[in-house]
Amino acid sequence: MSTSTSSIASLLNSPSSAAAGAASAAVPANMQINETQFLQLISTQLQNQDPLQPTDPSQFLGQLEGLSEVSSLQNMQAAMASNQVTSGASLLNQYVLAPGTTATLASGGAIAGAVNAPTGATSLTVSISDSKGAPVTSFQVTPASSGMTSFSWNGTTSTGATAAAGSYTVAVNATVNGASQTVPPMVVSQVQSVTIDSSTQQLDLNTTSGTVPLSSVVTIL
Repeated sequence: MSTSTSSIASLLNSPSSAAAGAASAAVPANMQINETQFLQLISTQLQNQDPLQPTDPSQFLGQLEGLSEVSSLQNMQAAMASNQVTSGASLLNQYVLAPGTTATLASGGAIAGAVNAPTGATSLTVSISDSKGAPVTSFQVTPASSGMTSFSWNGTTSTGATAAAGSYTVAVNATVNGASQTVPPMVVSQVQSVTIDSSTQQLDLNTTSGTVPLSSVVTIL
């Protein structure tokens, strides 16, 4: 086991930098229309209009303007999505710190993470469980005086054995005024690929710990 209050970057021997990302909302599928569909719409309106009360030409001009706006928005969104993927590609094989309770232990590797210790916390207890929920080990970390408190687990179980490579669950509890308080952990994982979420149009990072929205990344290591 190990206890550490050094920076996450030093644990992985790489510099840290802030991450940010956001995506624009997509036009609902039932509101999208292309030029061909618009011309079909105009033709249908002309065929079915009342000869005694023909459609006001200004309405067609308004529809043309609307089509132009929708088309421009769709083109802009496509360009932004392309830019997101391009930016995301630069993160391939990089390590990121993001909220999460699951992390992957590689053979001979370690699991690293961090927490924002609550005010007044005198100690932090990091508990590691296997994929079936069975306790593996736990260790204490001294909260940093300010900012995030980092931690790492070198894969050693409570009995001194070496844990098998695989997925593990991380939980953190803080002692505040003598009482135990659950603290949401953040874990470090490596980016393997990037995708665009079809429902949110946001960039997702597919990491060794699962899918992480770019918007939730705290630090790129």
